[in-house]
Amino acid sequence: MRHLLTAVLLAVSLLAIASSPGSKSTRNKKQEAASCIFRVYLTDKQGSNFQLSRPGAFLSRRAIERRRRQQLAVDSTDLPVSAQYRKLVAREGFDVIGQSRWQNTLLVRAADSALIDRLQKLPFVSGTRMVWKEPDTVKTSSRTNYAEEFLLRDSVEGQKYGTAYEQIGCMGGDNLHSLGLRGKGMMIAVIDGGFKNADRIPCIQKIDIRGWRDFVDPDEPKLFAETDHGTKVLSVMGVNEPFYFIGTAPEASYWLLRSEDQHTEQEVEEDYWTMAAEFADSVGCDVINSSLGYSEYDHKWMSYRLWQLDGKTAFISRSAAMLAGKGMILVNSAGNSGMGPWKKIGVPADADNILAVGAINDMPTRRIAPFSSVGPSQDGRTKPDVVAIGAPARVVNGRGGITSGMGTSFAAPVVCGMVACLWQSMPQKSACEVMDMIRMNSNNFMHPDNIYGYGLPNFWLAFIKYVEAEHVSPYWEKTTFYTE
Repeated sequence: MRHLLTAVLLAVSLLAIASSPGSKSTRNKKQEAASCIFRVYLTDKQGSNFQLSRPGAFLSRRAIERRRRQQLAVDSTDLPVSAQYRKLVAREGFDVIGQSRWQNTLLVRAADSALIDRLQKLPFVSGTRMVWKEPDTVKTSSRTNYAEEFLLRDSVEGQKYGTAYEQIGCMGGDNLHSLGLRGKGMMIAVIDGGFKNADRIPCIQKIDIRGWRDFVDPDEPKLFAETDHGTKVLSVMGVNEPFYFIGTAPEASYWLLRSEDQHTEQEVEEDYWTMAAEFADSVGCDVINSSLGYSEYDHKWMSYRLWQLDGKTAFISRSAAMLAGKGMILVNSAGNSGMGPWKKIGVPADADNILAVGAINDMPTRRIAPFSSVGPSQDGRTKPDVVAIGAPARVVNGRGGITSGMGTSFAAPVVCGMVACLWQSMPQKSACEVMDMIRMNSNNFMHPDNIYGYGLPNFWLAFIKYVEAEHVSPYWEKTTFYTE
């Protein structure tokens, strides 16, 4: 089940127009043959035009440096899919619309599902799986109006962080910021379903956004007209408006990547997500925030069972588990199924070597939010990994206003931004080492459970312990440290 919070609903009048006969925003497909998308598993990468000895041909200098710094080798999973195999598949009449180099798969579109038998006969194809079937109707999204500036009543006199203080301060994030650890030099990818008006809202435009990609509709990008969920997530980390709203990593740089299709819920979104994660790797991102998760799809045969939450079954979880080995940290929302029949985390929150984040209430209780999904993974690992304020968190929405956002979707970026700030201070540490430090310095570390995980992280305490253990530099030694 999708863990995106419900997007802003279209006006009733627009819905009426969309459903009227002949409307351009709704197309009836029942009279046409439904097209399908298949995942094609390849046996090897023979015929590749790339070599491991020349990684600069398929990875950015920043991505290569990230691996070098963590002593991680470029391996065969980094090589792009064989161009020769792509051509041979295309010759069979398929439109190749994507690929995963990590899992060595192609994503192909077919006008008739019966045509897939052709691919099964190719010697380099080990299997195929339908991951998308065209729905009966296709809807379009539209822009909304937005405010050019915050309302005066949104400011908090005397509080530099404005309404966002509690979600940062409870983790010691303000202390890190006071030392200049605000994410500078770190690059964060935000994988989401849409970033409505992120290209127009003034406070969002001040964020260092390096670029964007739409993996759902690459030919007709819609990420700035779709849901504002990604806009809210981005704001939690990147906005820097003193006395109104300051995010957890206001000096980091960002890539905006759309992998979630708002109009259907099908397994192909795991492929889109994987493509987005691989892109984030290739351009050199250090951290990924993903406020997405899946368990139930439109087609029951695509949906997961609880026994499959082992971090190895789902395509998306296998991709997520590879990120640390590429030198990146994935921060993923645990899910919002705690009050429903599923209750458990979704995928890829079940993946190993990531930080799955649950949601807690604000002061004074800081109790787990009833909707926050619980663990463990089916192979017994503690899930969620940590928790943060998300019931509610303060966000900036697609209309440019400061508001409250409920969900683990917003607890995740609270943590993600602080991960970037902490890692900024210890760039020689590996992704796994940083994640271990975060877990070890959370308030439930001594007795982790499957509701709070390791608890609420104390990033300031993690930093202090690092300074004391490593004796890092005279700059830090001149600073008076304290803990609460």
